[in-house]
Amino acid sequence: MSQQQPVQTVSGKLTLLIKAGYWLALLIIAAMVMASFILLQQMMATQRHNHTLLDIVSTQKALSQRIVFLASATGAASRDKQPALVSALKQATTEFETNYDLLLKQTGADPQSPARLDPKSIESVLFAKPFHLDYFSVGLIANGERLISSFESQLTKTDDSGYKGGGERVNLDASVANATLSGYAALGQRISAFADERSENLLQLHKTLFFATIAVILLVALFIFRPMSNAILRKTHELVDARNSMAFIAVHDGLTGLHNRTFLTDHFETLIKSAHRRRERLAVVQLDLDRFKQINDTLGHAAGDYVLVVTAQRMRDSCRASDLCARLGGDEFVMILSGAGGTEDINMLARRILAHINEPIVFQGTTILPGASGGIAVYPIDADNAQDLLVHADLALYSAKKMGGGNFSFFSEELRRELDYRKQLEHDIKVAISEQAFQVYFQPQVSLTHGTISGIEALVRWNHAERGMIAPGEFIPVAEKCGFMPEIGRIVISKAINEAAEWNRAGIAFGRLAVNVSGTELREHDFDTFLFETLEKAGLPPQKLSLEIVESVILDDEKTGIAAKLRHIRAAGVHLELDDFGTGYASLSHVNPNEIDRLKIDRRFVQNIHENGDNSKIVRAITELARGLGISIVAEGAETEAELKSLMAIGCDQVQGYSIAFPMPQDKAREWLTARMPKKARLTVLQGSLA
Repeated sequence: MSQQQPVQTVSGKLTLLIKAGYWLALLIIAAMVMASFILLQQMMATQRHNHTLLDIVSTQKALSQRIVFLASATGAASRDKQPALVSALKQATTEFETNYDLLLKQTGADPQSPARLDPKSIESVLFAKPFHLDYFSVGLIANGERLISSFESQLTKTDDSGYKGGGERVNLDASVANATLSGYAALGQRISAFADERSENLLQLHKTLFFATIAVILLVALFIFRPMSNAILRKTHELVDARNSMAFIAVHDGLTGLHNRTFLTDHFETLIKSAHRRRERLAVVQLDLDRFKQINDTLGHAAGDYVLVVTAQRMRDSCRASDLCARLGGDEFVMILSGAGGTEDINMLARRILAHINEPIVFQGTTILPGASGGIAVYPIDADNAQDLLVHADLALYSAKKMGGGNFSFFSEELRRELDYRKQLEHDIKVAISEQAFQVYFQPQVSLTHGTISGIEALVRWNHAERGMIAPGEFIPVAEKCGFMPEIGRIVISKAINEAAEWNRAGIAFGRLAVNVSGTELREHDFDTFLFETLEKAGLPPQKLSLEIVESVILDDEKTGIAAKLRHIRAAGVHLELDDFGTGYASLSHVNPNEIDRLKIDRRFVQNIHENGDNSKIVRAITELARGLGISIVAEGAETEAELKSLMAIGCDQVQGYSIAFPMPQDKAREWLTARMPKKARLTVLQGSLA
């Protein structure tokens, strides 16, 4: 009995030990399985994080090119096409900025981190040589926003006869775009390298854990092995699929499945080299849907996406396997046709492709006719590099759209001459700004009743050293598109104020000096400081100066600071005039004597006012409105005696126009003003003797 008891005790201890070992093994297995699961989840989370980062990087690369491309396209677009392009530019810039903020947040990059000195770190790409990606990204965002403001202010200008102010100075050239693109390419490689390294470490750890788990399972619980291995296999397949998907998305458009701008940029030069070796032509066809915005606005974005997908499929169906189809973004596509043959072959192929794309599309029972236009540039005839080919194809596309759309156009020598002329004009404007070669002409404003001079407007003129006098309507639009107008505006303001100050010191009556300023100039943070310093330095009282603004400026939101700046300027004594009144979108609530000192009736209402009853009624209504509010009024563009008589009869006393005087340089203006000064009475002393 005593022996049985120790045996039972030993057996119980052994059983307990076996059970403890068994449960311990199960706990170890469970812990290892849980660790394996957590590790796989961590791997998937890491892959998703890296996928997100690489997707952002890929998108930023495409957006950086799109911003510069849209800036160029908007600059070359006609006035009626610019709003859509400006909207697309604004959307691209906003998305670029949002993505960049998200990228900084996701990477946790710190500009003060010592890691920036490590050439293998992400901080090195963002904040150190040679890429300085943070600098170029922030600069591209800032310049894009200023360019958007420039184009938006340009779209409201209607009078090209004089200086109106204009866009901001920006620098969206190829070097900035290429620097940004190179930076994001390096960042993508850095992120991919880190991802591969982390994945390798995690996979190695997972492999060790996997085999340890297999060993424990084989020894303790073989029945656990199969479900666990199946789970691991399933997770591994998901990981491989995620990596494959990430690789596909990196070079393809997510909506249409076509290659994206990144792939096009990386492979275009390779296609050109291949065509050069085979001595073949390469045709670049840039496509754009004519009514895509209308489709989105009327049928919704689902219809727009469907149209893009169908268009992409039709492009693929129309191409050979050796051709390349890419979506640049929005409704912009590019086709690279290798071995294109002669001009007639390209012409026939383009007609066939465009005819197929322009076929009706049925979406949820609605027939859609999107219409497409194409621009074609041919290697090596039109250019020998990818960037110029895309630019020339875009110019040809713009030419096709000017002809009504739904067709295609080849890049031509005429377009090349236009491009060369614009580039030369841009260069000449830069030189003229540096030399302050812009002149100020003056056009008086007089009272019809008294014949007195009520004011004089300053207008910009440019006498080119080689080409002579260049009309404002020729160089101002180019200056606005290039962002040069703020600098030109300051040159004109400074010269006009200095000349008016000399007149004032000489006792020459000129009423008030009127100078045009745009919303872009007013948005400059130091504009009021510049204006007051110029007035003080020249010695011209603020009351002798008027700023002419258009209606869109007073509609600008208070957040821009323009409204507060105008109140500050007016409080200092400078008068404000509402230029081109009646042609904009201002509410009558903005015609406030506490904000506006004078209204300027646009020339389109003045011309032939004696023959046009409607114009006469409009001018009469504006005149009575201004008189009732206590605001003075001036009519511009009066060119005939009949127009002057009609304005006089209506009650519009102050006029400006060719019938009074043409714009004059400062010496002629001084002579004109001096000749019309009232003669001073002379006191004659009589000599004689007192009686």
